[in-house]
Amino acid sequence: MEIKLNGRWTEFPDDATVADVLDAAGGQRPGIAVAVDGVVVRRGDWATAAVPKGAAFDVLTAVQGG
Repeated sequence: MEIKLNGRWTEFPDDATVADVLDAAGGQRPGIAVAVDGVVVRRGDWATAAVPKGAAFDVLTAVQGG
């Protein structure tokens, strides 16, 4: 299946979870959040949350400053 990972179409297995996509994109790390189709996925759900075909998958990094 294809998903839109941070704005770029990328191929993943049909049963990919949020954790699978993150691992392929550089790993799970502190200070990030994930949104699938605009909905934030809780970190505790990453290992079991399925990513649907055609989903918009965004990895967001916390930044500080003003």
